[in-house]
Amino acid sequence: MNNIDLSGCGTALITPFRNGEVDYDAFAALVDRQVEAGIDFLVPLGTTGETPCLEDDERIRVLQIAKEHSGGLPVVAGGGTNSLQHTIRSMKMLDPHGVDAFLIVVPYYNKPTQEGQYRYFKAVAESTDKPIVLYNVPGRTGANMSAETTLRLAEIPNVVAVKEASGNKGQIEEILRNAPKDFMVLSGNDDDTLWMMQKGGAGIISVASNVAPAHMSRFVKAIQGGFMEKAFKLNEELTPLFTNCFIESNPIPAKAAMHAMGLICNELRIPLVPAQQNTYDIMVQTIKDLGLI
Repeated sequence: MNNIDLSGCGTALITPFRNGEVDYDAFAALVDRQVEAGIDFLVPLGTTGETPCLEDDERIRVLQIAKEHSGGLPVVAGGGTNSLQHTIRSMKMLDPHGVDAFLIVVPYYNKPTQEGQYRYFKAVAESTDKPIVLYNVPGRTGANMSAETTLRLAEIPNVVAVKEASGNKGQIEEILRNAPKDFMVLSGNDDDTLWMMQKGGAGIISVASNVAPAHMSRFVKAIQGGFMEKAFKLNEELTPLFTNCFIESNPIPAKAAMHAMGLICNELRIPLVPAQQNTYDIMVQTIKDLGLI
């Protein structure tokens, strides 16, 4: 169970829409593009996929397509909510449809204590035989998962990794220093990828790779291979994309860029709305600078 390899670059996949419906054909093409670009694993049904606004049947079909088009790459499905019972039901619903591991976010809105987070994730892990990737993103959830809690959870056999998007370098370095040998620490922020992997992180679950998968794949492989001059150069080239993907709420800017590239409709589900014109223009310039259009 713990042999799943989530090192390298995984993509937190967007969910494309057309006329209010999930554009499954576009999604399949996007997954094919990721695989062909050399991405290492796929992460559908996360924050970037606007999953809270997807119906159960849509979530199942998105997962099925990700698996069908994965080319054998691991598929890590987002399954977390802010209710333990709902999370477990969600996992049981998705489990038969191609899940290799689950990405489970710290419960949002509730603002659980560290002990509450520990008990929640322990119960989640005990409900499945699939690997669990913890997801700490306090900017979205309103609650940080401390290094101590992450390290406690890392002792649970099927808790195999954490996606760390706190931006707290001291906290992340403490996890990297003290985690079990086979526990993977993944960056949840594109702009933290270089320093985190230099410190021993396993890789990145990326938003930017929706837009530029080949660039991100080359970047991460350069770090893994120790080609640091190349890695620093690619990091410098990609930094505007890393920054600009968050000038409005994710995935608004990424979808604007992908629309400009002709990959998807520039459509989101309320409460998210398409990018303002200034954001759209910035994303167009960003992808021009990367040679994507």
